[in-house]
Amino acid sequence: MQKIIAHLLRKLVLVAAAALPIAACAQAPQQAGTLTIAGQPNQAALVRINGKSYVDIESLARITGGSVRFQGTQTILTLPGKASASAASASAPPATQAAKPPQLSEGFLSAEIEELTQVREWRAALVNAVENNNPVTATWVGRLQRSTDGKLQLAVAAATTEQDHAALDLLRNEFTSMQQMSDQFVAMQAKDNYVSPDSFASNAQDQKILSCEHALVAMAATKQFQDEPTCH
Repeated sequence: MQKIIAHLLRKLVLVAAAALPIAACAQAPQQAGTLTIAGQPNQAALVRINGKSYVDIESLARITGGSVRFQGTQTILTLPGKASASAASASAPPATQAAKPPQLSEGFLSAEIEELTQVREWRAALVNAVENNNPVTATWVGRLQRSTDGKLQLAVAAATTEQDHAALDLLRNEFTSMQQMSDQFVAMQAKDNYVSPDSFASNAQDQKILSCEHALVAMAATKQFQDEPTCH
C-alpha cells in the first residue's frame, strides 16, 4: 500500500511541477545526474523540470539512512540524526530532577542503633548507681565498657561507605565521652568513697553525651549523615 501511495505522490510532484503558469514552456522530465550526500556511499537520481531539480523522496530516505512513513495526507521523512536526538531526549531524566543524596547503609544503621542502645543502657546504669549511692568501681564500669565496645566493633565492621565512616567517627566519639564520664565518677568514688546523688544535675560531659546521642538518633531516622558539634 505504501508503495502505491509513494508512486502516486511522485506523480503528483510531477503534475504540480508541470502546472506552472501557462506562459512558461512545459518541459518533460529530464535526467539531471545524481544526488550524493557527503559521507554516504549511495546515490539518488535527479530529474530536472522547468529548470528545477527533483529527487524521489524514497530515494532520499535511502541514501540518508532515514525512513518515510505516510500519515493521512502527510508524508513524514525521519533522518537518523533526528531520530537519535529524539530517543536520547526521551531517555534523559528530567532536568529538574534533583540527585538523591547518599544515604547511610542499612547494615551500618542497624549496628549504629545497637551501639546507641548500649550507650544509653551504660549511662542509665551509671545514673542509677550514683543517685542510689551505689559503689562506682572500675570493675563494674569495665563490664559496661566491654559490652558497649563490642557493639561499637560491629558498627566498625558494618561501615562500608564514605557516609558510614563519617558517622562512625561520631559514634566513636560518643563512646569515648561515655568512658571519660565513667572514669570521672570512678575517680570521685575512689577519692572520697562517696559521689553526690545530684552530680548529674550540672555535669557538662553528661549534657554533651545526651546532645550527641539525640543527633545520632536523628541521623539514623533520616539515613543521612549530618555533622554534630557536640559529638566532637
